[in-house]
Amino acid sequence: MSSPLKLSNLSKHYGGTAVVDGLDLELAPGRCHGLLGPNGAGKTTTLRLALGLIGADAGTVELLGHTLPDAANQARARVGVVPQMDNLDPDFTVRENLQIYGRYFGISKREMAARIPSLLDFAGLAGKADAPITTLSGGMKRRLTLARALVNDPDLVILDEPTTGLDPQARHLIWQGLRRLMAQGKTLLLTTHFMEEAERLCDDISVIDHGRVIVQGSPRELIKTHIEPHVVEIYGEGLAEWQACASTWCHRCEQAGETLFCYTDTPEKVVAELETQPGLRYLHRPANLEDVFLKLTGRDLRD
Repeated sequence: MSSPLKLSNLSKHYGGTAVVDGLDLELAPGRCHGLLGPNGAGKTTTLRLALGLIGADAGTVELLGHTLPDAANQARARVGVVPQMDNLDPDFTVRENLQIYGRYFGISKREMAARIPSLLDFAGLAGKADAPITTLSGGMKRRLTLARALVNDPDLVILDEPTTGLDPQARHLIWQGLRRLMAQGKTLLLTTHFMEEAERLCDDISVIDHGRVIVQGSPRELIKTHIEPHVVEIYGEGLAEWQACASTWCHRCEQAGETLFCYTDTPEKVVAELETQPGLRYLHRPANLEDVFLKLTGRDLRD
């Protein structure tokens, strides 16, 4: 099966600045691909290029067998999109929002009526068909937005930060729904700032910065390749003095605020030393995708 989305040497400039700069990306069918990067890295522009909403300055976009922008409308007919911000119509009910969205794809009222029960069941909103949008919680609105993206039974679902602003319960419900989509053979392209979300859901990950892909691989591969296996987070009185000797026990150290991050493959030596320092507190944990992300893109805040 061919790739649902292939971006080749893609570039886009605004005001002389390369927002997307020779980017290559290819999705494997039936898998979840994470597109990660700090603010301003080029993620949103990449998604807009991938959907044919804007034209590229250079490079090619192949979406579901169609070359963009020439066949953008045909390709988008088989794509579902969950935008970063909910854009449900507050003047209509849950059912009406789905019905109206179905019209954009030429789906008849009768066919939509047959599809809506399964869509609401998927979103955990089976009892909310006639509820006004204004009565829904944030989690319910987000799940409805996900259900709406499935109105046209898409082959590819693009999700732009689908769980931002949600509580843990709502986030887990959406994760369950996304796993069900993958079990049905759908291909997902996910952008998120939650590294735990990417690590849980994604089969493949591309980290982009300054408009370029800087690393690609599975979450496990990226952690194994780019970061030490253990992290000890250290804070408390006497940290400055201890840090002066930290290289004795730590392979690499980074300070962020009042916390020292010690990266090591011999955590027992670090922990044994810290046990002799009553003023210091610590947390020992395995390295994760967030550690990789921060190492590759830096800890400085991006606006």
